[in-house]
Amino acid sequence: MEFEEHHNPRVADERWAVEITSYAGRQMVRVVATAQDDLAALDLAVDKFERRLRKLKERLIQRTRTRDHKQLDAGLPPSDEERDGAPQIVRTKRFAMHPMTPEEAALQMEMIGHDFFFFLDAGSGRHSVLYHRKDGQLGLIEPS
Repeated sequence: MEFEEHHNPRVADERWAVEITSYAGRQMVRVVATAQDDLAALDLAVDKFERRLRKLKERLIQRTRTRDHKQLDAGLPPSDEERDGAPQIVRTKRFAMHPMTPEEAALQMEMIGHDFFFFLDAGSGRHSVLYHRKDGQLGLIEPS
Protein backbone atom coordinates (compact mmCIF):
# COMPACT_ATOMS: atom_id res chain seq x y z
CA MET A 1 0.00 0.00 0.00
CA GLU A 2 1.33 3.42 -0.93
CA PHE A 3 0.19 6.87 0.22
CA GLU A 4 1.11 9.90 -1.83
CA GLU A 5 0.35 13.54 -1.09
CA HIS A 6 0.08 16.00 -3.99
CA HIS A 7 1.06 19.54 -3.01
CA ASN A 8 -0.48 21.15 -6.10
CA PRO A 9 -3.32 23.52 -5.06
CA ARG A 10 -5.08 22.88 -8.39
CA VAL A 11 -5.82 19.30 -7.36
CA ALA A 12 -7.08 20.05 -3.86
CA ASP A 13 -9.94 17.55 -4.26
CA GLU A 14 -7.39 14.83 -5.07
CA ARG A 15 -4.63 15.81 -2.65
CA TRP A 16 -4.08 12.29 -1.31
CA ALA A 17 -3.64 9.19 -3.46
CA VAL A 18 -3.68 5.64 -2.14
CA GLU A 19 -2.58 2.63 -4.18
CA ILE A 20 -3.21 -0.91 -2.94
CA THR A 21 -1.57 -3.82 -4.76
CA SER A 22 -1.92 -7.37 -3.51
CA TYR A 23 -2.11 -10.96 -4.67
CA ALA A 24 -5.26 -13.03 -4.33
CA GLY A 25 -4.02 -16.52 -5.05
CA ARG A 26 -1.98 -16.07 -8.23
CA GLN A 27 -4.00 -13.08 -9.42
CA MET A 28 -2.69 -9.56 -8.80
CA VAL A 29 -5.28 -6.98 -7.73
CA ARG A 30 -4.44 -3.25 -7.91
CA VAL A 31 -6.59 -0.20 -7.07
CA VAL A 32 -5.91 3.53 -6.88
CA ALA A 33 -8.11 6.10 -5.14
CA THR A 34 -7.76 9.85 -4.55
CA ALA A 35 -9.50 12.18 -2.11
CA GLN A 36 -9.12 15.44 -0.24
CA ASP A 37 -7.78 13.82 2.93
CA ASP A 38 -5.81 10.69 3.65
CA LEU A 39 -8.52 8.74 5.50
CA ALA A 40 -11.12 9.39 2.80
CA ALA A 41 -8.67 8.20 0.13
CA LEU A 42 -7.95 5.06 2.17
CA ASP A 43 -11.68 4.35 2.59
CA LEU A 44 -12.27 4.73 -1.16
CA ALA A 45 -9.32 2.47 -1.96
CA VAL A 46 -10.50 -0.22 0.47
CA ASP A 47 -14.02 -0.10 -1.02
CA LYS A 48 -12.62 -0.45 -4.55
CA PHE A 49 -10.35 -3.28 -3.39
CA GLU A 50 -13.27 -5.17 -1.84
CA ARG A 51 -15.33 -4.78 -5.04
CA ARG A 52 -12.45 -6.05 -7.17
CA LEU A 53 -11.96 -9.07 -4.89
CA ARG A 54 -15.68 -9.84 -4.97
CA LYS A 55 -15.68 -9.56 -8.78
CA LEU A 56 -12.61 -11.81 -9.03
CA LYS A 57 -14.22 -14.41 -6.80
CA GLU A 58 -17.44 -14.37 -8.85
CA ARG A 59 -15.52 -14.81 -12.10
CA LEU A 60 -13.42 -17.63 -10.71
CA ILE A 61 -16.55 -19.41 -9.48
CA GLN A 62 -18.20 -19.00 -12.88
CA ARG A 63 -15.15 -20.40 -14.65
CA THR A 64 -15.00 -23.48 -12.45
CA ARG A 65 -18.67 -24.14 -13.15
CA THR A 66 -18.22 -24.01 -16.91
CA ARG A 67 -14.86 -25.77 -17.31
CA ASP A 68 -13.52 -28.83 -15.57
CA HIS A 69 -9.98 -28.99 -14.18
CA LYS A 70 -9.19 -25.34 -14.88
CA GLN A 71 -6.02 -24.27 -13.07
CA LEU A 72 -5.32 -20.57 -12.59
CA ASP A 73 -2.32 -20.14 -12.61
CA ALA A 74 13.33 1.36 -9.71
CA GLY A 75 13.79 3.49 -12.40
CA LEU A 76 16.86 3.78 -14.63
CA PRO A 77 18.87 7.01 -14.52
CA PRO A 78 18.87 8.77 -17.92
CA SER A 79 22.15 8.93 -19.81
CA ASP A 80 23.50 12.15 -21.34
CA GLU A 81 22.42 10.94 -24.80
CA GLU A 82 18.82 10.41 -23.65
CA ARG A 83 18.41 13.89 -22.16
CA ASP A 84 17.94 15.58 -25.54
CA GLY A 85 14.13 15.68 -25.28
CA ALA A 86 13.40 12.14 -26.42
CA PRO A 87 11.17 9.94 -24.21
CA GLN A 88 13.10 8.28 -21.42
CA ILE A 89 12.65 5.07 -19.47
CA VAL A 90 11.80 6.28 -15.97
CA ARG A 91 10.60 3.03 -14.40
CA THR A 92 11.33 -0.66 -14.81
CA LYS A 93 9.03 -3.41 -13.54
CA ARG A 94 10.02 -7.04 -13.10
CA PHE A 95 7.58 -9.82 -12.37
CA ALA A 96 7.31 -13.60 -12.59
CA MET A 97 5.41 -14.84 -15.62
CA HIS A 98 3.25 -17.90 -15.12
CA PRO A 99 1.77 -19.62 -18.19
CA MET A 100 -1.88 -18.64 -18.67
CA THR A 101 -4.58 -18.65 -21.31
CA PRO A 102 -5.66 -15.40 -23.00
CA GLU A 103 -8.89 -15.53 -20.96
CA GLU A 104 -6.90 -15.66 -17.71
CA ALA A 105 -4.71 -12.81 -19.00
CA ALA A 106 -7.84 -10.73 -19.67
CA LEU A 107 -9.00 -11.29 -16.09
CA GLN A 108 -5.56 -10.40 -14.73
CA MET A 109 -5.44 -7.24 -16.89
CA GLU A 110 -8.81 -6.15 -15.53
CA MET A 111 -7.80 -6.85 -11.93
CA ILE A 112 -4.72 -4.60 -12.16
CA GLY A 113 -6.55 -1.93 -14.13
CA HIS A 114 -4.18 -1.67 -17.10
CA ASP A 115 -4.96 -1.20 -20.79
CA PHE A 116 -2.60 -3.99 -21.85
CA PHE A 117 -1.09 -7.16 -20.38
CA PHE A 118 2.10 -9.01 -21.35
CA PHE A 119 1.89 -12.75 -20.60
CA LEU A 120 3.22 -16.20 -21.41
CA ASP A 121 0.59 -18.10 -23.42
CA ALA A 122 0.09 -21.58 -21.93
CA GLY A 123 -1.11 -22.97 -25.26
CA SER A 124 1.72 -21.83 -27.52
CA GLY A 125 4.49 -21.29 -24.95
CA ARG A 126 5.16 -17.86 -26.50
CA HIS A 127 4.95 -14.38 -25.04
CA SER A 128 1.86 -12.41 -26.10
CA VAL A 129 0.23 -9.04 -25.45
CA LEU A 130 -3.45 -8.57 -24.69
CA TYR A 131 -4.85 -5.03 -25.03
CA HIS A 132 -8.08 -3.00 -24.93
CA ARG A 133 -9.20 -1.78 -28.35
CA LYS A 134 -10.96 1.55 -28.92
CA ASP A 135 -14.19 -0.31 -29.80
CA GLY A 136 -14.27 -1.85 -26.29
CA GLN A 137 -13.15 -5.30 -27.39
CA LEU A 138 -9.83 -7.01 -26.68
CA GLY A 139 -6.93 -7.51 -29.07
CA LEU A 140 -4.21 -10.15 -28.90
CA ILE A 141 -0.72 -9.70 -30.32
CA GLU A 142 1.13 -12.97 -30.91
CA PRO A 143 4.61 -13.45 -32.39
CA SER A 144 4.75 -15.15 -35.78
